[in-house]
Amino acid sequence: MSNIQRFSLDDGPGIRTTVFLKGCNLRCAWCHNPESLGFSPVLQFFPAVCGGCGKCVKACPQGAHRILDGGHVFDRDLCEACGKCASACRTGALKLVGEKTAPEALVRELLKDRHYFASSGGGVTFSGGEPALKPDYVIEVAKRCRAENIPVALDTAGNVPFANFAALLPHIDLFLYDVKCFDPALHMRWTRVDNRLILENLRALDRAGAAYIIRVPVIARFNADLGEQERIARFLASLQNPGLIQLPPYHAYGVGKYEALGFDYAVDGLAAPSAAFMEEALLRYRQLGLNAEIA
Repeated sequence: MSNIQRFSLDDGPGIRTTVFLKGCNLRCAWCHNPESLGFSPVLQFFPAVCGGCGKCVKACPQGAHRILDGGHVFDRDLCEACGKCASACRTGALKLVGEKTAPEALVRELLKDRHYFASSGGGVTFSGGEPALKPDYVIEVAKRCRAENIPVALDTAGNVPFANFAALLPHIDLFLYDVKCFDPALHMRWTRVDNRLILENLRALDRAGAAYIIRVPVIARFNADLGEQERIARFLASLQNPGLIQLPPYHAYGVGKYEALGFDYAVDGLAAPSAAFMEEALLRYRQLGLNAEIA
């Protein structure tokens, strides 16, 4: 697990507590949660809030931290992400992302928010990373949540064997399903993965009667093309029960995480489309009778 985010308003209906699991098998150029891409723990370093106290230097068994001329020097090549430096840090300059949490311990934490769920029609949402890569863990937590009358949603990019979804179906109240584009070559270029399985899985979930919301992120230089948006819309219109379709424009909220992780942001120049384009794209969906909105 990489994080628990409370009072989420964009991860399903009502007030949600979102559980971010580590590990993803896509590499989207615009990923907003790069700390969740790998399965192993990673250390984030925020030099702007470092007080230069040197406690991390004493705590690190690998010698990855030094205070040099009043500045904090962090050698990532030496770091083994043990988390001892983060435990010693008092300013939040160091944060270990990724810890094993037993299902029962996670549920105890989630139950603290049950009154917000009940009053708002919210619940728990699993996100990531790709939570459908860990169906057994999600199912165990979902069973315990639903026994407490807490609805469970799962945010997925869909790139897993359908057997994973078949196992999850009886335990998930709502799927939040990403459809990034229709063109497989375009999808491969920007995510490093073909999208055929993703679209096939959506069809299979639709046939199985799953409740789902489709989310199509709209990104300049990627899929902000009216022809591509119409192809996506026509595919979604061919489903038996497409439900709500949300079109969230690109945002750059996650860019700062790349620096904290020592990663390069994959692509410069990604941007949100214009408001006029978003309205034109929305029209393509609505003309096909789809229930779509700009999210």
